[in-house]
Amino acid sequence: MNQDLNPHKALIYLMVVVSAADADMTDAELMTIGEIVRKFPVFKDFDSNQLVSVAEECGTLLAADEDGLQSVLNIVEEVLPERLYETAYACAIEIAAADESVDQEELRVLEMIRDTLRLSRLHSGAIEWSARARHMTL
Repeated sequence: MNQDLNPHKALIYLMVVVSAADADMTDAELMTIGEIVRKFPVFKDFDSNQLVSVAEECGTLLAADEDGLQSVLNIVEEVLPERLYETAYACAIEIAAADESVDQEELRVLEMIRDTLRLSRLHSGAIEWSARARHMTL
């Protein structure tokens, strides 16, 4: 494992892969990543000035080869403590919900994340329902 990798980076990598899944990283998704890094307690010790460079690292990994997504998921599984798996999925879901539409590519990436994190259908469904409820509009 690269010594430079840490749980903060793993969480950001997951958000970036969800945003990049449909090859269109929208402003809403990018703003949501920034908001999560600023507001979620798990990031309280993270220097938000590093966010762009961490996101770029993830982009480099994704573009490195055709298995870039799997490489990122392997890193996440290796670096992220199991107690943060649900938090990680919550971060990913927030990005998927940010632009008010979830397409097939994002759904597939979310499924791969669920599988990597070994989340039960009950837990992942609850996280998804919670995000849906937060993002409802009149």
